[in-house]
Amino acid sequence: MIKFISLASGSSGNCYYLGLNGKGILIDAGIHVRQIKSALSNVGISFESIMAVFVTHDHADHIKSLSSLGEKYNLPIYATRDTHAGINHNYCINPKLSSCVHYVEKLKTTELFGFSLTPFEVPHDGSDNVGYFVEADGKTFCFVTDIGHITPVVKDFGSKANYLIIEANYDRNMLDMGRYPAFLKARITSPVGHLCNSDTAQFLIDIVNPDLKHIWLCHLSADNNHPEIAYKTVQMALAQYGIIVDKDIKLTALKRTTPSELYEFA
Repeated sequence: MIKFISLASGSSGNCYYLGLNGKGILIDAGIHVRQIKSALSNVGISFESIMAVFVTHDHADHIKSLSSLGEKYNLPIYATRDTHAGINHNYCINPKLSSCVHYVEKLKTTELFGFSLTPFEVPHDGSDNVGYFVEADGKTFCFVTDIGHITPVVKDFGSKANYLIIEANYDRNMLDMGRYPAFLKARITSPVGHLCNSDTAQFLIDIVNPDLKHIWLCHLSADNNHPEIAYKTVQMALAQYGIIVDKDIKLTALKRTTPSELYEFA
């Protein structure tokens, strides 16, 4: 049985857990270790079940607890070579990672504790940026947490997923009318920034298929989005193409700072 829970998903911290047969991995670790322990304990998962951490990129909201997890708890930290270099230049990493460093390469699969993880390129403004396609127990998960625009590679991996975690960072009207300075709005909307609700909806329309069972909208902005707005934008777009949420597919907008429910897939 596969277990999945989002421990946090937003600009203040991102962390996801996948478990299989009593062993688990984290995708990103942008929240404090005590939060990870507490969230897992509340759903009956042992912190000691975590076997490794896989990192998407080197921004602080994805790497905050890597020093503790890697150097204190001796967990292997997997990331691309350029991402690891960026991690150790980040202000929030103290001590720097050394003994825990493990490398992944884009489009090369890592086998670990029943998981097969394949990183793939995504356009974002970190030192290096990947999504992860994860196969386990005959099921497929795709994590795309920060992305400025959809590429053919992202579309290819997304279309093969049974379970998709995809960014819906901002509502364009909220961002345009909001308090952010022009330079920050430009960064968010750039091709290496973040994905808006409507672009996420269009991506999902393009890839949805009978094998895609559940979509989680992740990395919602606190200032420029709202879970109900993101959910409704995608729900209505899918409905226009005859895809009915809760009948044909499951859709969830993840909470920014609190864990999701625990999902189990037999």
